[in-house]
Amino acid sequence: MFYHLLYEGLSRYISPFNVFKYITFRAAYAAITALLICLIMGTFVIKKLKSLNFGESIRWEIMDTHNHKAGTPTMGGLLILASLIISTLLWARLDNAFVGLAIFSAIWFGFIGFLDDYSKVRKKGGIRAWQKLAAQGVGALVIAIYMYIFVEPSTGGVPSTALCFPFLKEIHPNLSLFFIPFAMIVIMGASNAVNLTDGLDGLAVGCTLFVAITYSILSYTTSHFAVSTYLNIVHLPQAGELAVFCAALTGASLGFLWYNAHPAQVFMGDTGALALGGALGTVAVFTKNEILLVVVGGIFVAEVLSVIIQVSSFKTRGKRVFKKTPIHHHFLLMGWPETKVVIRFWIIAAILLLATLSTLKIR
Repeated sequence: MFYHLLYEGLSRYISPFNVFKYITFRAAYAAITALLICLIMGTFVIKKLKSLNFGESIRWEIMDTHNHKAGTPTMGGLLILASLIISTLLWARLDNAFVGLAIFSAIWFGFIGFLDDYSKVRKKGGIRAWQKLAAQGVGALVIAIYMYIFVEPSTGGVPSTALCFPFLKEIHPNLSLFFIPFAMIVIMGASNAVNLTDGLDGLAVGCTLFVAITYSILSYTTSHFAVSTYLNIVHLPQAGELAVFCAALTGASLGFLWYNAHPAQVFMGDTGALALGGALGTVAVFTKNEILLVVVGGIFVAEVLSVIIQVSSFKTRGKRVFKKTPIHHHFLLMGWPETKVVIRFWIIAAILLLATLSTLKIR
């Protein structure tokens, strides 16, 4: 809104408003705005969730380590979504389709999570797994089809349906129609991976913070002709506004972490976890950095793999590899304090951030 009102509308009369045309300026203040909204609204939202008795119910299989958390307000993802959307609408260009679809992704997946959380709180059982996956598939399909039909090839001639690999600058296999199911897998996979990671105070939102920072940088470099040419990466001018969206996501995550840090005053629930993962997956697809999501989101990948390995091992050998999955529970049962598990996972997430950004130069 500020771009259209202050830059397009008033900068010709008041020259300082020219600063609103710069993505970096708007991204910085989008992060600050989302952070402040989250901090200011946080106490009110937590009190409201308590008054509505939207408390977390602990699954029987993790009661030994999480029983003390029963009753903590859940659905705090509504706070993240409100901060993210308001900030993005204020600071991003609203005529950018990528921004609109990123917001759509966050709302769609957040709504699915809200229905699941509400069902758990009121009916003591969430919506069925196939219903959740089907609804996620619809949202992911809309985004994938848009990318397939409407997004033009990059300035370098790389099709929007191509796959870009880190370190391999000249290899861009065109998935063509197969891009649609591939993009759906990326978006749905990211959404559910963040959801699996959301098991300890501050874990999922802290790791999301590092991924959002990374994709804010990747979005900007992808959109900047000189920078993308120098780094020999795909150039998509319309991806620049996603830097503002990701910056707002960073601020919202940081603000929520204020209340979600151990001991958590509120949980994001599926409302927040599905929304955050869906938004990150969407940005990865729009910036042509789907493969890098596996790197920078390595914590999320490890959480998913631990579950797959555990289930496969038990079904084939009758033995468990981990004490409990997702893998953060394994470390808890090894005797690590919850805060130690979370902080060490954050450290790994920070290292993965640096590793991901290093691929921009090593091409």
